[in-house]
Amino acid sequence: MDDWINRFCKLLDYLIAIALAVMVVLVFGNVVLRYAFNTGITVSEELSRWLFVWLTFMGAVVALKDRGHLGTDMLISRLPRAGRRLCAVVGQVLMLWVTWLLFSGSLQQARINAEVTAPTSGLSMGIFYGAGVVFAVLSAALLLRELARTLSGRISDDELVMVQESEDLNRSAP
Repeated sequence: MDDWINRFCKLLDYLIAIALAVMVVLVFGNVVLRYAFNTGITVSEELSRWLFVWLTFMGAVVALKDRGHLGTDMLISRLPRAGRRLCAVVGQVLMLWVTWLLFSGSLQQARINAEVTAPTSGLSMGIFYGAGVVFAVLSAALLLRELARTLSGRISDDELVMVQESEDLNRSAP
């Protein structure tokens, strides 16, 4: 299962890189066309905005898997294993609840806007709101897996702290 999740997140990494490259080409190309030739690509702003939303949500899934979201562990790190485990379960349940709220709201918006077309591209606005649905489904799967590991006791002490301090990121940098 871990291997499949790692491969899927690697695929998301590639999709994020592709989305970022397309955004750079669209925005930079549009700037050059506007200043040099007094014209532009009308759809570039809209597609760049959509790609940015999808890129953000895909990156959040990868960060959730890698425990890369920033936070503070000042209290959690001082608790005994049972306390850290309890806090991890509470945190995971709360994150699942927020994920459910995001899923239901995004799904509702995607359904409402499925027939609405974007002004310049003519694509369904449901695609835009679908990013929240995809994120919620993927993150819920990761959170449920982590919750099961936490409840069964198959999680290490390091994994019970679900965030990274900014200083930890600086120390791990080359």
